[in-house]
Amino acid sequence: MTKKLFNNLSKIKSKVMEADSVTHNTSTKHNNYDFKKHPLYQELSYGRQTAERFKITDPLYRKYNGLANNYITQQDRKLVNFGSYNYLGLNGHPQTANKISDIIKKEGTSVSASRIVAGQRPIHGQLESHISQLYETDDAVVFVSGHATNVSVISCLTYEKSLILYDQLAHNSIMQGVKLSNAKAIGFRHNDIGHLTQLLQQNVHKYEQIFIVIEGLYSMDGDIPDLPAIIRLKKEYGAVLMVDEAHGLGVLGQKGKGVFEHYDLSPKSVDIWMGTLSKTLCSCGGYIAANQTIIDILRYYAPGLVYSVGLSPCDTAAALSSIKLMLDEPDRVVKLQKNSEYLLEEFQKSGLNTGGAIGRAVIPVIIGSSRKAVILSNKLFDDYAINAMPIMYPAVEEKKARLRFFVSSDHTQEQLDNTVKALKELI
Repeated sequence: MTKKLFNNLSKIKSKVMEADSVTHNTSTKHNNYDFKKHPLYQELSYGRQTAERFKITDPLYRKYNGLANNYITQQDRKLVNFGSYNYLGLNGHPQTANKISDIIKKEGTSVSASRIVAGQRPIHGQLESHISQLYETDDAVVFVSGHATNVSVISCLTYEKSLILYDQLAHNSIMQGVKLSNAKAIGFRHNDIGHLTQLLQQNVHKYEQIFIVIEGLYSMDGDIPDLPAIIRLKKEYGAVLMVDEAHGLGVLGQKGKGVFEHYDLSPKSVDIWMGTLSKTLCSCGGYIAANQTIIDILRYYAPGLVYSVGLSPCDTAAALSSIKLMLDEPDRVVKLQKNSEYLLEEFQKSGLNTGGAIGRAVIPVIIGSSRKAVILSNKLFDDYAINAMPIMYPAVEEKKARLRFFVSSDHTQEQLDNTVKALKELI
């Protein structure tokens, strides 16, 4: 059997080499590469052809107008909006607008350099100080992109003697950071403490550094990790723990401080806190809060910081204003949580599959088919003036394709009730 297989492979290889030889002998000109042959374009083309065959309108990259709040406008049509993560309704706040106007007059619209060179501004330090106070860390550092924060930080802080243990449903930015690292990486089953424990037991003596990465609130499923249990494991096995709070800040805990406040834990129990400036803080960028040693490493070696322009004065001012408003106006957090719990309960009463969502800002309704999810999203958009985006394969498994609802503190009960009613009529 082995000999026969070897002979067959040899024949195939010979034919390929022969064809390759003919090509090289007969062609004196190389054509430019056609990106229509690229696997990703092939995949995109197939999706477009399928949508056209079933007469499905592509809901992606629609053009919207105006402020993204509980309402959004599309071609002069007002829609109830569940597609934006302006969780506390702080986007466009007058106080923030004034701060941005003032900073532009002083600093312009760009720092025009990397921070390590000539792009450092006092307002960067002010924002970082507020973030480090929030997490009770030595220091913090802000990046120009939330996605780039995870990519840069994970690949910077791990090395060939590291083992990264990550939740299998972690965000793409975490996965890209893992890929770019020189570390060994193993995914553990989503929120499965037993599986994580098993991996730690099997590997604790094999690596110099064990680096655990989780999210505080999972952006596709709206569920949270068992942080107390993971902290116990981190301490027992001497691991480093990094928590991505992109969707947790402003959403979890009595004052919106995040998953540590939700569990009434000290933030000092976690080594590295990561978050974005683009969601609750209504700006653009990312941050890391940690001890001084970690922050020093990142300031001088993280590619996404060192080799990128510094965060713009406008974005820095917007995030700084928003974090102050979040802490000064806790009623926004209370309203967001009430809205989220209400919508989740009403979906569940209607027999809709909401997975493991806990009723905190992110609520999926699992449809089970990418095609059906797109059709439902389009019907909500066209017939009910509701903007709820489909999440399709490969972002999630095909059988777990869904509609995802981002809830805001500004949503009214009438908007929530009408949304539940519309879905019941369509499903």
